[in-house]
Amino acid sequence: MINRRRLLTVGGLTAGGVVGGVLLLPPGPKAASGPGTAEHAVHIPGLTPVAGTRTASPTVTPFSRRMPVPAELTPRRRDGVDVYQIPIKAAETEILAGHPAAVRTYGGSFIGPTIRAKTGTPVRVTFANQLDVPANVHLHGGHVPQNSDGHPMDTIAPGQSRNYDYPNSQQGATLWYHDHSHHLEAENCYKGLHGFYIIDDPAEAGLGLPTGEFDVPIMLRDVQLDANGALVWPSIPPDRTTILANGVITPNFPVAARKYRFRLLNAGNESILRLKLGGLQMTQIASDGGLLSAPVTRTEIVLGSAERVDIVVDFSQQPIGSKFVLQDATGPVLRFDVTRTAVDRSRVPARLRALPALRTATVERDVTMRFDLSGPEPIGLVNERPYDPDRIDFRIKRGTTEIWRITNTDTEFGIPHTFHMHLEQFRVLDRDGAPPGLDDAGRKDTVFVNAGETVRVQVTFTEFLGKYAFHCHFTDHSAIGMMAQMEIVA
Repeated sequence: MINRRRLLTVGGLTAGGVVGGVLLLPPGPKAASGPGTAEHAVHIPGLTPVAGTRTASPTVTPFSRRMPVPAELTPRRRDGVDVYQIPIKAAETEILAGHPAAVRTYGGSFIGPTIRAKTGTPVRVTFANQLDVPANVHLHGGHVPQNSDGHPMDTIAPGQSRNYDYPNSQQGATLWYHDHSHHLEAENCYKGLHGFYIIDDPAEAGLGLPTGEFDVPIMLRDVQLDANGALVWPSIPPDRTTILANGVITPNFPVAARKYRFRLLNAGNESILRLKLGGLQMTQIASDGGLLSAPVTRTEIVLGSAERVDIVVDFSQQPIGSKFVLQDATGPVLRFDVTRTAVDRSRVPARLRALPALRTATVERDVTMRFDLSGPEPIGLVNERPYDPDRIDFRIKRGTTEIWRITNTDTEFGIPHTFHMHLEQFRVLDRDGAPPGLDDAGRKDTVFVNAGETVRVQVTFTEFLGKYAFHCHFTDHSAIGMMAQMEIVA
């Protein structure tokens, strides 16, 4: 526990320093252990390690295992509504080959089954909680009614079930579903309660983008493993030294010499990925909320927790036997191995999908995010207050367009955050007054905000009414209060 005396020492930074995301302080007068031991390492959430500071991963042979592709779930019934049933249950997985690890899952798999929906076709999912702790489901990026949003206080008790109705009235996009049970979301997500929800849009069918087996979702996240390959919890970011691609450590993925669409998601609790693909061009075609207006060539992509990008990679000119490594700033993540030829009639057109013109905003709001470090433990704050489910922070009239100025005021220790808004996609207007960068393009529901930065976004609130959350999407932060609540009213 972080006590007040040590935090006062931290505030002056007179006797310690920041190393790899951990603030090292001298021992107190009654400390039981000597200087330099783990008891004197105080973690301030959000102080993630800089490039090159991750410690060694478990002993594995890189690229020795194949990256699995999450299974697509088949509806139990189709009668105008696609109906699914998914248990929330404990299971085992082999993150480290040959070493079973206990996890919490949707449907029994560490990456939950992919739900493949279609624009205009509603989906109903019944989730039955077979765990011994509460859980729930938030469709991240979903435009859904309040009673199916996975509000942090709307949990499913052990032994109970709940129906979630998703209208899928939005354009095609790479979404994901994950736990959002307040105070438990960080632990539940870390232990495996996450999966892809992909909306296919008939409006995209004529574009000729890669489809079928050549359209591959890839969930990236970091974990801490013990010597037996089990997940360590509680865990702090500097110790989460192992990056997983679809639940496997530095796997390989065989590809044909043709174009692929890769849907990249950063599902880490509290991580920032800086991705490069050595030797090949990445063509970004989509962000959180779906297709961009035009493809963009990228040499590097930065993904904060919960952000997504869709890229197309063309292997068609590469000889059989070629290998290309996707790397984070801290090391290799995944290797693509060209193993065969294949017919390829796909393409990436010069124009993808027009983004609608922004409406005139009539309301402007300010949102700040930071930690209160004045007490025995850190408390997350939005607009200087911790989350209170009984408090409405913003009342918003349905149909209005607003501009939100989101500022990360955690400057003392340089703590980054990602901002996520439930219910609606937004557009990034500027970052510290400058035009938005490539990582801000398109329709977004999550945006990275570095310490001291201000990002302005514009959003229109459409048909749904009720209470929805907005928060930092470092779930280690939202779990301790960095969350607020808006109510959409008629």
